[in-house]
Amino acid sequence: MLAAGAGFWKYMRMIEFFFDCSSPWTWLAFHNLRPMARELGVEVRWRPVLVGGIFNAVNPSVYEFRERGVPAKQTYLQKDLQDWARVAGLEIHFPPPVFPVNSVKAMRGCLHLEPEGRLVPFAEAVFEAYWTRCEDISRDEVLTALCERVGADPQAFHAGIASPAIKDALKRNTDEVIARGGFGSPTIFVGGDDMYFGNDRLVLVRDAVLRRRHEASGLQAARC
Repeated sequence: MLAAGAGFWKYMRMIEFFFDCSSPWTWLAFHNLRPMARELGVEVRWRPVLVGGIFNAVNPSVYEFRERGVPAKQTYLQKDLQDWARVAGLEIHFPPPVFPVNSVKAMRGCLHLEPEGRLVPFAEAVFEAYWTRCEDISRDEVLTALCERVGADPQAFHAGIASPAIKDALKRNTDEVIARGGFGSPTIFVGGDDMYFGNDRLVLVRDAVLRRRHEASGLQAARC
């Protein structure tokens, strides 16, 4: 348990969002979480990961389901995805022509652009490019166009995502979410230790934030 200092209270007010842009459900959660976080007055820490690394390490059943899943369930999941997309006001084509896609450069790009304050707009551009326009986000020319769309320097971008520091940062995030119990994207934590998985759990994330806020208020009152 974290000590009840200033850092503790900041952490209690934080939502961590581990994500890979190669998941349509992650786009839904990415889209839906931001207005909810603004409404609640909580900070979101965006944590890019490589979901393929997570599947390889702890959740290989995903590959089996893609190959030999129950047809009726796969049909329903298609409907479910489109129902959620309609409610969110998003256009999602599933599967896109290139699926699954190698998202490693895009996710490294999110980390590279974070210090510039461009992580969120770049990630949103990647989601839209892949899931709405069906562009291959593994291609350098597609990423260059997305950099230009968000006002980033493409040359610095491509140099940055090839750097050992960015490569290591993406691997650390991926290893961290696995160590904390994650098995896919999006994985969401409230207050550092309360894990939720998927867009449809955002209602529970909201409840968790409100419960933590109530508990923290009580603890602060008891210390006064």
